[in-house]
Amino acid sequence: MAKKNPRRTRNIVIASGLVVLLSGGGAAAWAADRFLIEHVEIADVSTYEAENSSVDSSSSTDDATDSSDDTADAVQTDTSYTDGDTSVTISTVTSGSGSETVTYYVADVVLGDATDLQSAFAKDQFGENITELTSAIAADNDAVFAVNGDYYGFRDTGILIRNGVVYRDSPARDGLVFYADGRVEVYDETATSAAALVADGAWNTLSFGPAIVEDSSVVDGIEDIEIDTNFGNHSIQGDQPRTAVGVIDENHLVFVVVDGRQTGYSAGVTLTELADIMIDLGATTAYNLDGGGSSTLYFNGEVVNQPSNGGERATSDILYIAG
Repeated sequence: MAKKNPRRTRNIVIASGLVVLLSGGGAAAWAADRFLIEHVEIADVSTYEAENSSVDSSSSTDDATDSSDDTADAVQTDTSYTDGDTSVTISTVTSGSGSETVTYYVADVVLGDATDLQSAFAKDQFGENITELTSAIAADNDAVFAVNGDYYGFRDTGILIRNGVVYRDSPARDGLVFYADGRVEVYDETATSAAALVADGAWNTLSFGPAIVEDSSVVDGIEDIEIDTNFGNHSIQGDQPRTAVGVIDENHLVFVVVDGRQTGYSAGVTLTELADIMIDLGATTAYNLDGGGSSTLYFNGEVVNQPSNGGERATSDILYIAG
């Protein structure tokens, strides 16, 4: 389990850069507004989603409740969790040696219903620059399992649908869409709209990337893709901590969190190496999420991995399964 260390956030890193590079008053004010100041658009996401979700997940919830009357309560151990038809199994893999050592964590997730995989925002608010630790967001939502999401709050582009609710419709890149019927697909945001996706049953979308596996093969050119070009961003190339989600079968997902930037423990991996890991795990499709210091896997009340900042870095959103 990761040690409890002082909180270090992306905002602190960005802020230090702003002090050095943007000493002018107008520029500094702009940068602070863009990267540091919270811009809350929706202050109570839970209520907003309850009133606006386009997907009716009540039937699956009712089914789960009914089945629990006839079976044992949810089973939770140090490495696995089962509740009805939904299960999460955590494993740790270490390969290589010395400076080439890589350590990553695998969550094999089988969903009783596609809507069992949910999203949550930091502080239960939607907007830019609103952040909270993955573990705190998870605890606030009674999550038994969670990973960091796509850090939507660092940018103002992308199609953002969460738990059946449209939050943003600004197409920019290849996204990943989870449908309420169990389908998961990579798609071109610029070729559709949030409304069209919702009409087709979209439950959650992610806007980061790139897609790293399609049709059980490594996607060409992934080492050349830059996701963000805003001030303060680091390249996603080279050996880095990573978070990714893969699709093995309908309602069968695999999440991988790779630790990195820690000599002798885990160097991190390239996007191609991450794709190879996902293929070895049986993924036919896989998509890269926010990584670096954000990469966090939470399970059973603890952060399982060792984030590269020496402790968790605050992020804007998570994907999770409630306990």
